[in-house]
Amino acid sequence: MSGAIKVAVLDYGAANMVSITKALAAVGAEVVVAAEPTALGDVDAIVVPGVGAAAPAMDHLREQGLLEPLRNWVRDGRPCLGICLGFQLFFDASDEGDADTLGLLAGRSVPLVDAPTLPHIGWNSVNAVRRHPLFYGVADGSYFYFVHSFAPTPADESVIVARTTHGQPFVSAVAQGSLYGLQFHPEKSAEAGLQVLANFVGLVADATRISRTAASGAAAGATGEVA
Repeated sequence: MSGAIKVAVLDYGAANMVSITKALAAVGAEVVVAAEPTALGDVDAIVVPGVGAAAPAMDHLREQGLLEPLRNWVRDGRPCLGICLGFQLFFDASDEGDADTLGLLAGRSVPLVDAPTLPHIGWNSVNAVRRHPLFYGVADGSYFYFVHSFAPTPADESVIVARTTHGQPFVSAVAQGSLYGLQFHPEKSAEAGLQVLANFVGLVADATRISRTAASGAAAGATGEVA
């Protein structure tokens, strides 16, 4: 496979676009900002960032025609990373504005429990529930930057990769197939955050290589060519 991995960062009016696009570029991705479905045509992965509230974010995705393309992308098993609000949108619903969200993972985003401060702003440790390639090269308990008052509660605990404690523990990272979610902001989390983004780009590269090899083999078989 030649060329950089191409990552679309969704621009739906509720995200810190500059930080995430710069961070992805810093770890070797070619980044496009996608505000409409046509921008997703030739990319290898989607990142759904987030700073804002669930209901307005869903409204923006719907108005820009991105809702069903995003759902279909994930359901087709293609790589997608959600950050902060973007991560929360993956679930069925959110207590924030009582919003219905994307329904890609079973569960609901709820307020942080017994939090000493709200919103939860600043550095906090992320503690592994299970090993996952998204965190290769990152020491367990490393600190990442958070800004949020809600966090998802997955119905299926097998998707949970890490937890963080602010009052009561909450889920700070999940993975299911090629769908990844982070409650913290890797683009604002110094070297540890860049490592997580680099790992994501590496996982996308692996998935893209496998997909292209399979497609090439299928095409060769259809034309009767022998490898």
